[in-house]
Amino acid sequence: MTTRRNFLNMLAKSSAVIPFIGTQSLAAQNSHLRNSAPLKILILGGTSFLGPHQIAYALQQGHSISTFTRGKTEPTIHKELFKEVEQLVGDREDNLEALKGRRWDVVIDNSGRKVSWTKASAELLKDSCELYMYISSVSVFYPYYKANLKEEDALVLKVPATTEDEDEKMTYDYGVMKANSENIAMEVFGKDRTIIVRPTFMTGPADRTNRFMYWPTQLAKGGDVIIPGKEHDPVQFIDVRDIAKWMIHLIENKTTGIFNGVGPVSRMTVPAFVYGAHAAFSSRVNFIKIDDEKFLKENDLTFLAPWVLNMKKYYGISRVDNSKAIESGLRFTPLATTVKDTYDWWYSDAVSEERRNTFLTEEHSLVAKQKMILQKWYAYRD
Repeated sequence: MTTRRNFLNMLAKSSAVIPFIGTQSLAAQNSHLRNSAPLKILILGGTSFLGPHQIAYALQQGHSISTFTRGKTEPTIHKELFKEVEQLVGDREDNLEALKGRRWDVVIDNSGRKVSWTKASAELLKDSCELYMYISSVSVFYPYYKANLKEEDALVLKVPATTEDEDEKMTYDYGVMKANSENIAMEVFGKDRTIIVRPTFMTGPADRTNRFMYWPTQLAKGGDVIIPGKEHDPVQFIDVRDIAKWMIHLIENKTTGIFNGVGPVSRMTVPAFVYGAHAAFSSRVNFIKIDDEKFLKENDLTFLAPWVLNMKKYYGISRVDNSKAIESGLRFTPLATTVKDTYDWWYSDAVSEERRNTFLTEEHSLVAKQKMILQKWYAYRD
């Protein structure tokens, strides 16, 4: 459960848990699956959620990796592989010295949080890298008034002058930043040398937010589990490992262009999602559907990733077209596998006891407030 501000903050950040042991031997075994010679890949970022999964698969494929970070974030998965990674230190704000005078085959921009950052890195690397992959977001379509959003649909390129609400402005700002960064990357490198990927809500091991954790924790424990929203409300999400692997394939095949990085493979409703997620466990669960939108709004239950309350400006967020991505090779891990692997990671040494306890007790956690919400729901319904 979340307030509107937390919901918007989570949106702005969005976007098999088996370590790749014996990287060299795996690379040799899987060389027939690779559609290119080994590549030298530079990742701007690389230690947060998406990066370690990209690195793990790229190393498995026999590629070499350099990362460029401030040196402040420790990965929570695939830590053992970072000894095989060249780790360059600098700051995208004002220190790109470590990137000068070097050559790579491709740069993956995971950490583009300012248009100026994208512009500076692209201009610096345009003559020393063949391809530029920019990791954007479906937030470029905000507000999501229409369904079936396609890659060529209009983007939000400026914040409307009439926007006064700070939360609304923040949401616009993120989409505007991503959209203009896309354009800068393509302008500097050229469309024929640029790959733009727009993920939706990413889930899976190493997620640095807690937005998805209600499902594996509650479904594994059993007992009351809330199914929010109308029966036919759609949901969209993507396993971080699926999108990481697909990104490397796009690079290997030099598949340039713009792609919506969205799953699942076909339309899924929120009840289907919940039932599919429960298949990861053998717990006894009491599913409780709360479908009254007025009640959900009044109790700040508007976002329980990947479900979003059916609000006008978010209508299309779970109705993005992914056909182009599927045609280009995006494949999907079974939902139950994603949920179980996320659960196993959550209860591993990679996640601190403090973080787990905070998730259970924090002010806006549905886990903490579920009993009160259900009491209010029973009274409201009766």
